[in-house]
Amino acid sequence: MSVLPVSPAHIDLAVAALRDGQLIGMPTETVYGLAADADNPAAVRAIFALKGRPADHPVIVHIAGAQQLDQWAQEIPDAAWRLAEAFWPGPLTLILPRQPHVPDAVTGGQDTVGLRAPSHPAAQALLQQFGGGLAAPSANRFGHVSPTTAQHVHDEFGDALPIVLDGGACDVGVESTIVGLAAGAPTLLRPGGISREAIQDLLGLQLQHHKKADTAKVRVSGLLDSHYSPRTPLITGAPERVNDQARLAFERGERVALITCGPAAPTRGIDQAALAAEPAEYARQIYDTLRQLDRGHYQAIYLQLPPATPAWLAVHDRLHRAAHTRLG
Repeated sequence: MSVLPVSPAHIDLAVAALRDGQLIGMPTETVYGLAADADNPAAVRAIFALKGRPADHPVIVHIAGAQQLDQWAQEIPDAAWRLAEAFWPGPLTLILPRQPHVPDAVTGGQDTVGLRAPSHPAAQALLQQFGGGLAAPSANRFGHVSPTTAQHVHDEFGDALPIVLDGGACDVGVESTIVGLAAGAPTLLRPGGISREAIQDLLGLQLQHHKKADTAKVRVSGLLDSHYSPRTPLITGAPERVNDQARLAFERGERVALITCGPAAPTRGIDQAALAAEPAEYARQIYDTLRQLDRGHYQAIYLQLPPATPAWLAVHDRLHRAAHTRLG
């Protein structure tokens, strides 16, 4: 038993496994999650063991909706309720002061907890039936490219994960936006499926922006400098520079691939993957493309960076962390 199409019977199996302390793969609208009962510290620790994730790196708790917010968080500011009402279920994670019962295994020993209500119908059905919270970081080895299909999860873990619910390809394709609300002004900790502009418009204020220099002080999912990376060296930069470097490598006899933003590049003989020139569709494509090329036995993958505009913020964040080399 491993990859199972979503059905009432398979939801029942998944809920039973979770209540028994097991891990499952679950679809969300962002990426697939590796889920465990968030109230079961041993089950949460099993997530860290399977992923190879550092024990002090917190995981996000998935809940059915805002009605469960105060079961996991306390001292909840008005801004959090407003954000939950507007964007949940959806790709937004809120960092809030935790309730005392939340296990240290979930929070990495911090006094805050990340909470999200996913919108994927299968995730909602699972959470409604389970009744509690599910700790569910992305279902991949730590630091590797996130999974956006059930097959990606199976490729990553094989028989080590007894149940993966197949809810199809993820609609968003990159991880949730994370907003810190535990102290001071609301802060954008990670861009994602909800835009910075949409949050600012709702709250009527400018979000503070997490600075790279503060990385050591803030521990939330996906904030490490190196993350989301293929195993093949990924080289990113401006389109013309990337095209030139890929051509030179090819002429040296290296086996390389090129990812373009929009139409294929005028570089003959090089294997290419042309991604959408529109940010939402590009986000849906990028992780699957990186995973496919990672299996291609290339010596390097070259990637043209998309435009540096606000609409591309989440994509740029992931590509920056995924890159092994960034061409100036």
